[in-house]
Parts: sequence; C-alpha cells; structure tokens
Amino acid sequence: MLTQRSRYALRAMLFLAAQPPSVAPTPMHRIATGANVPRKFLELILADLREAGFLLSTRGKAGGYRLARPSHLISLGEIIRVIEGPLALVPCVSRTAYRPCNDCKDEAACAIRIAMARVRDETARILDGTSLADATAEELAAA
Repeated sequence: MLTQRSRYALRAMLFLAAQPPSVAPTPMHRIATGANVPRKFLELILADLREAGFLLSTRGKAGGYRLARPSHLISLGEIIRVIEGPLALVPCVSRTAYRPCNDCKDEAACAIRIAMARVRDETARILDGTSLADATAEELAAA
C-alpha cells in the first residue's frame, strides 16, 4: 500500500511537472497549496527529492523548487523508491534490498515468493513506465 508520504511526494512532483519550465522556481508555499500537502511534511519530502537529484532548489526571495530533469525523464517508480524504498512487498523478492524470509523453508519453491515476484515485476513495469509527463497528460485528459 502506498503511504501518505509517497502520495504527498507524487502530488508535489506532479504539481511541479505541470509548471511551465521557463518560469521562476515555485515557492514551497505554492507547492503546498497547489498539491494539497501539509507544509511540514513537504519540507522533508522536497529535501529527499532534491538530494536524490529530482529537484533543484533556489534560496532567497525569488527562491523555490523546479524539476532537475524534464518531466518525461522522471518516472513514478523512481519517486516512490526514493520515498519508500523497494517496490517489493516481501524482502525475498526485492532487487535492491534482498533478504531471506525468516520462516521460509524452501525459497525456490515458495508460492508466496513466486506470486510476489510477479507483483513486483508488474508494479515496476507500470510505475517505471509512467513518467510525470505521462501522468500529467492523463490527468489533463480526464479533466
């Protein structure tokens, strides 16, 4: 299940993706209002996203945030991994944080592991195949 923190991160990034690239950086209070994210959570989330290389920040009176890359080059999967960590629902199928389950007798034959690997693969395929540009275009088409 997607945490509230991930939903906030996605909403903030989608809001920034919808901003014209040629305008000044977007102030945090405007992102908080436009993306409907509490400011105290937004500060921490934007710091994580900036540290991961998705955002550029500018200090000062005209400061704010903007995407570090074009919106078609940032996937929803990348954002979720920065905020949540691996997409896998169980650690034994994680590609980046693998660890065996403590109570599993035979990992190779485990039906849960086999099913969760398929879930991980399809989830990654969809999220990694959906960019911020794709998501904002779908949002506009639905409106």
